[in-house]
Amino acid sequence: MKDIIKPIAVLAAICLVVTALLAYINSVTSPIIKEADEKAAAEARQEVLSEADGFEEIEDVKLPEGVEEAYKAENGAGYVFKLVTKGYGGNITLMCGIKPDGTIEKIKTLSHSETSGIGSKVVDNESGYSKKYTGKNENDFDSVDAVTGATISSKAYKKAVASAFEAYDVVKGAE
Repeated sequence: MKDIIKPIAVLAAICLVVTALLAYINSVTSPIIKEADEKAAAEARQEVLSEADGFEEIEDVKLPEGVEEAYKAENGAGYVFKLVTKGYGGNITLMCGIKPDGTIEKIKTLSHSETSGIGSKVVDNESGYSKKYTGKNENDFDSVDAVTGATISSKAYKKAVASAFEAYDVVKGAE
């Protein structure tokens, strides 16, 4: 009986120590990671709406599905929307800046899980696909063609942009 209990007790003790260490490391790194994510989001907001001098989060409106956050530029330069959509490989998170005239200034990908070389052609900030939306409004953004071989990712991207325009209409109507 001792031969069975002793190894179980040792393994249980090791598991408890490892679990405690992981919990401690998580408690130390979690605020650092959160702060880094917030800083990256603030930089992305400034990048997609370059004329803005600061942002105020819009919290008193019901945003459409796929729109996680909405911000208004303090100087009236437009709006920024944080969008999440389901692509081929998983969620795609975008930041979209829309000027007061209803045209897109810029879209930036914050994170994605799309297939490297195929779906990533759509979401990669350097690929140029997002640039095709620059200057588009809610009446003509649908004219942007899908990337060959990445139809699901392209449709997801376009769906996110449509959500941004819906949110734009909502926040403009709430003013």
